[in-house]
Amino acid sequence: MGKSRLEAFSDGVIAILITIMVLEMKVPSGEQLGALLPVVPIFLSYVLSFVYLGIYWNNHHHMLHTVHRVTGPMLWANLHLLFWLSLVPFTTGWMGANHFAPAPTALYGMVLLMAGCAYYVLQLTIIHSQGHDSLLRKAIGRDWKGKGSPVLYLIAIAAAFWSPRLSQAFYVGVALMWLVPDRRIERVLPADEP
Repeated sequence: MGKSRLEAFSDGVIAILITIMVLEMKVPSGEQLGALLPVVPIFLSYVLSFVYLGIYWNNHHHMLHTVHRVTGPMLWANLHLLFWLSLVPFTTGWMGANHFAPAPTALYGMVLLMAGCAYYVLQLTIIHSQGHDSLLRKAIGRDWKGKGSPVLYLIAIAAAFWSPRLSQAFYVGVALMWLVPDRRIERVLPADEP
């Protein structure tokens, strides 16, 4: 199977998740700017989650450029990733609606951790299917960001019960770490690849 259906399906799911998140933000009653204050936590959690979904979409897109043939295990690994990403709107809404309380903040981190693990499984599945000379393996190298992110998520999950603000700082830090454009895959692709 070619990769175009996998890309299109994944793009569609991520677009729907972003749409669900924005539709969950309710318009406050009142015409004064002060009416917006109660929805600030909801908006901030939306922004963070929007950035995370954008990072996954961007990295997923780049990773699939190394794939020429999609296998059954890749389809299941991709669905595994999309499952965890599909929980982002729920945890985003719960965290924002409860003003970053400890339990919602910890659950948000758990979903981020599991999505990161699922992305890693998809990455390994692609590498395994490509064999010893895997283009993706060459591209990711030591993958310090991929290995460090789960550790930071675990710290943030534990910190949520002590200081939700510190936990949020870790989530923002991981997002900022991945927001920096990652050119590893572009460097190993042949010049004629998009």
